[in-house]
Amino acid sequence: MEEFVDGDKNSPEKRFSCGAVTATVWKNNGISKAGDAVDFRTVSFQRRYKDRGGEWKTSHNLRQNDLPKAALVLNKAFEFLVLKDSEE
Repeated sequence: MEEFVDGDKNSPEKRFSCGAVTATVWKNNGISKAGDAVDFRTVSFQRRYKDRGGEWKTSHNLRQNDLPKAALVLNKAFEFLVLKDSEE
């Protein structure tokens, strides 16, 4: 399993990848109902594959063999979020 980090503002905060299955953690900024600046995180999930023409595509659908990989990367993303919250 691979982990990626990039400090660029528009880049993901953390990415967990196992084969073609990836969970990406994004840090977002918003405004609360009280008008205060707040940070929150979201997680996106995808599977990459090549189509018949050899072009890379993205899907959110999984095959049976993708399920253990999906569980792993989503658990790693959850672990990252929980540990990050406890540090902050």
